[in-house]
Amino acid sequence: MKVFMARKIIPIQDEIVRVLKSGEGYSSKEVFEKLKTPVAYATLKRTLVSMVREDQLVRYGNGRATLYALNPSFDLLSPIDLDKYYEVSDMDREIIPQFNFDLLDVLLAEDELFSAKEIEHLETKHVLFMQRIQSLEIPQYKTEFERLAIDLSWKSSQIEGNTYSLLETELLLKQQITAAGKTKDEAVMLLNHKHALDFLLDHPYYIQPLRITAIEEVHSLLTHDLNVKRNIRNRRVGISGTQYRPLDNEFQIKEALATMCDLINSRSNVWEKGLLALLLISYIQPFDDGNKRTARIISNALMMYHHYCPLSFRTIDPIAYKKALLLFYERNNISAFKRIFIDQYVYAVDHYF
Repeated sequence: MKVFMARKIIPIQDEIVRVLKSGEGYSSKEVFEKLKTPVAYATLKRTLVSMVREDQLVRYGNGRATLYALNPSFDLLSPIDLDKYYEVSDMDREIIPQFNFDLLDVLLAEDELFSAKEIEHLETKHVLFMQRIQSLEIPQYKTEFERLAIDLSWKSSQIEGNTYSLLETELLLKQQITAAGKTKDEAVMLLNHKHALDFLLDHPYYIQPLRITAIEEVHSLLTHDLNVKRNIRNRRVGISGTQYRPLDNEFQIKEALATMCDLINSRSNVWEKGLLALLLISYIQPFDDGNKRTARIISNALMMYHHYCPLSFRTIDPIAYKKALLLFYERNNISAFKRIFIDQYVYAVDHYF
């Protein structure tokens, strides 16, 4: 299996992509004839060879019978300019409006999500993390984990609209001091994060292998006393800012979750496990509310079980997080969210433990 090397697309490559999206495969001559931007044929040939080498394209046949087509992973992994993408309103964007079953059964099941260069970068950080925690006594590790848990509880809640500051969150989680002018639900949301993280720290095997019941239990911990219905939803839900509509059939939702669990359990790459959990629980939207919170905690539980550094998401802008996630909902493209995941993993290793 080849690893797709995502990179910024220059204008001639953009033109080639446009041409190849209109058919199942074209010869270099056919691509040349369909280009709108003037370019020398020799330049086109060199670009095609380069794009094949970088796994943006695949090549079939030999000699004059050679055909070029987009790599099946192209739409999943190719970089997209978010600023340009969101210049178009959600009513006018060209999207995949409904749940894409092929995403779990075919695309994500067959493709590697990180390039060799990305894995090398992440592995360097993981080695550093392991060196650090091996020198820590258990009380020291728990102290550092508590610091990360406070940051994660704060940021995860902030992404959901919680207005507690980081300092107010620390006072709440450490000393049970509620902030003035805040709602009870905001405090409960933060406390629930800490309870869920403490539970998973004390019971690391609970999510191994990942099962629907474990996801439901984590969701219950996160939404306790927040007037959110437990277990898998049996009604339609909408998502603000997008025309994408998740599944609305309880049995299909359970089937999608089961497929997701099998997919995550089958992966040996821990970063892929974490990224898939973050994306797919949010994409499936199995609960009436609390889906993204559940995704972040389950993802971190998988990382922790395999002795990888959990993510606090402390430096992520909530709007950037939501835009990257909506891009996945609408186009099944992971490029922007994967960048967030990598950056936040690097940040976590550099600033905790």
